[in-house]
Amino acid sequence: MERLGSVGFGSVLLLVCLMMSGASALLHSANPHSQCKSCDPQPADCKSYQCISNCSVSRVCPNPQDICAVAWWRDAGIVTVETRCHDPSKPLYGVMLEDYSSSDCVLTIRHTSGITLRLCGCTGHECNKRMLLNKPSDNSELDLLNASENKPFKLRQLCKFCDIESTTCNGTGVCNSSCKITSICEDADEVCVSAWRRSEGNTTVETVCHNPALPFYGQNLKDYNSSRCEMKRVEDDFYICSCSGEECNDRLIFTDDAGPVSTGGNQKNLLSLLLVILVPSVVMGGVMLVSLFYFYYVCRQEKLKAPATKGMDSETCAIIMSGDDRSDSSSANANSLNHNMELLPIQLDAIVGKGRFAEVFRAKLKHASESFQTVAVKIFPYEEYASWKSEWEIFSDAELRHENVLQFLTAEDRKAARQYWLITAYHERGNLQEFLSQHVISWDELCRLGGSLARGVAHLHADQTQCGRAKVAIVHRDLKSTNVLVKSDLTCCLCDFGLSLRLDSSTSPEELANSGQVGTARYMAPEVLESRMDLENIESFKQADVYSMALVLWEITSRCSATGDVQEYKPPFGKLKEHPCVESMKDDVIRDRQRPEIPASWSNHTGVHLLSSTIEECWDHDPEARLTAQCVVERISDISSAVIPPLSADIIKSTGGSDEK
Repeated sequence: MERLGSVGFGSVLLLVCLMMSGASALLHSANPHSQCKSCDPQPADCKSYQCISNCSVSRVCPNPQDICAVAWWRDAGIVTVETRCHDPSKPLYGVMLEDYSSSDCVLTIRHTSGITLRLCGCTGHECNKRMLLNKPSDNSELDLLNASENKPFKLRQLCKFCDIESTTCNGTGVCNSSCKITSICEDADEVCVSAWRRSEGNTTVETVCHNPALPFYGQNLKDYNSSRCEMKRVEDDFYICSCSGEECNDRLIFTDDAGPVSTGGNQKNLLSLLLVILVPSVVMGGVMLVSLFYFYYVCRQEKLKAPATKGMDSETCAIIMSGDDRSDSSSANANSLNHNMELLPIQLDAIVGKGRFAEVFRAKLKHASESFQTVAVKIFPYEEYASWKSEWEIFSDAELRHENVLQFLTAEDRKAARQYWLITAYHERGNLQEFLSQHVISWDELCRLGGSLARGVAHLHADQTQCGRAKVAIVHRDLKSTNVLVKSDLTCCLCDFGLSLRLDSSTSPEELANSGQVGTARYMAPEVLESRMDLENIESFKQADVYSMALVLWEITSRCSATGDVQEYKPPFGKLKEHPCVESMKDDVIRDRQRPEIPASWSNHTGVHLLSSTIEECWDHDPEARLTAQCVVERISDISSAVIPPLSADIIKSTGGSDEK
């Protein structure tokens, strides 16, 4: 009987186990694994109230409780999304998702670690391919609910944003701006604005985001609530329009009755009109003649100096932004972002450089006209995504554009080859170290190379562009002669921004500390070698750049023939091995306070002597005592435009030659 009871009890246990197993199977079938888009961070296409992920990878989630999730952010106007499977019981970027039962992935704003993200979760097959910024209401107002502050968040405008470009629009009928860059405005109050101008036979269109509470070219914008960009005449051959629709400043509408824009300064305009009427035409003619002569003289003098940085009008800015690169076919289309997913028709020619993370190739870009443009292609393997993304984000800042910064064409994800590409202008003279190794330079060429190097660094460090537009200061952190290219007009441009850092006002000391000790040991400032940067002061990063720049200026000066004594090219601290380590540099730079030698012959030439004093101030052991990059620009400008005496007869005799300059 006991045995029978035992068998009966075992049968019951077996039956219970079978029932539980069946229930588990039923439960599992009722909660199948989700299938979601799953890609690392990549650009997304955003229009109106939604964004579409470009992710082509779908993944069956590993856990039945997983949902589809998206992290969305914007940097330098570029929208980037990360798609993934996610366990909603765990935080995503430090934030718990609240509503993920819907099949719509509706983004909400979250603030975490000083970063603003938009996050969403959803349940459904690949439901994270499309993200809703919000669902449009009846009056089409595009609002989001700020989850942390519980108040409406106004979606920022999408506008064409190319600053000043040449155009074929003749100022009649309806024209397109031809701007290829779409940007999300920086501030929620900004609207889309376009300006059309004709001057001396040249016609330009400027497309920007602008806050209508502020004057634009001295004009108060009154029509920005319209969805159409209808041009209003400011003066002859100068029109402005503003609007509040998506990319509405791309379509410029000229009407026959385009009246003047309200200026808020009618009394001044009336006074100006009366003065014009009352002043005799003969006197006006004389004033114009004197003015023309004065501007001719000023322009002629400015060719000998660094470009001015204040008080420029829009046309002058356009000229400076394009710079002398207009003569280089390699930079004809630089700074145009390719928003299409089609890869550019590029044929690689030959490798011209190799770094820690990437290789650089000379290449041919084929145009529709069957012509070819020479470009440079920096190729990163898939394993170096972070390096490619870091440099691409720096290049993506439209305000980085400058004649002494390498011009950027586009970035591409070459999935088939498992490579990331950065496509830029190509400069056949190569980097500065190669150039100095092969050439002795004159005094004028020293000023041109050194002055343009300083202008490039000053532009990186500045918080405004040459035309007065706000920009984020950038530090290079790996300035050296191999990261400086020589252009066809013997000016320099900075390249290789893989270690660069944006000094945004929101960047915390902790984030700066996490950026690490980076750069090339030979060019590291003492405080970088010792890892004792003042992280509370972002200027300390600029001071380290100035130290490195001083070493490059020393390299340039060492190859100048004006002193009558030119040695073979040597890098700074040339007695050290080719790639000295940090500890070796500490011994020389910190313990022994050594710097590259300033030869006695440099004092034989007034200009070189003055420049060497500037170099010594820039590599001072105390970071606070160093000059700023802008101060170096002004110093070199003053030195180069001064009257420089020739070498004395005794010096010429002792060197066995003559001074070319």
